[in-house]
Amino acid sequence: QLQLVESGGGLVQPGGSLRLSCVASGNTLDDYAIGWFRQAPGKERRWVSCINSGNTYELDSVKGRFTISRDNAKNTVYLQMNSLKPEDTVIYHCAASGTLKYRQCDKDDEYGYWGQGTQVTVSS
Repeated sequence: QLQLVESGGGLVQPGGSLRLSCVASGNTLDDYAIGWFRQAPGKERRWVSCINSGNTYELDSVKGRFTISRDNAKNTVYLQMNSLKPEDTVIYHCAASGTLKYRQCDKDDEYGYWGQGTQVTVSS
C-alpha cells in the first residue's frame, strides 16, 4: 500500500520560498502521477500542480512561481514555491494516481492515495 508523507511547510514572509517534499513508501513512486493540492479551511480542495511520466502541469495562478519535480531515486516529489503570497496560505497535500501516469494529471477524482498535508503560512 502506497503511503505519502509531506514535509517542508512553515511560516515564510511574502516573496519568500519554500520547498515541499512528498516522500513515498510501500511502492515505487514512478509508477504514479503525483499531484499537489491545496485546501483552505472551509473550502474545496484545489489542484495546484502535477507530474506524470513525462510532463508537468501547473495551475495558471502559480505558473512561473511553483515548480514540480521528482527524484525517483529518493522516491520523492518536490514542489518548489517561490514568490509566495499571503493567498498561498493553506494546507498542501500530495496525492498519487496510478491511472494518470500517461495522461494529463489535473483530474482530482483520479487520485487514490493522499498524504496528511503540510501547512504553509505566508505572512509578514
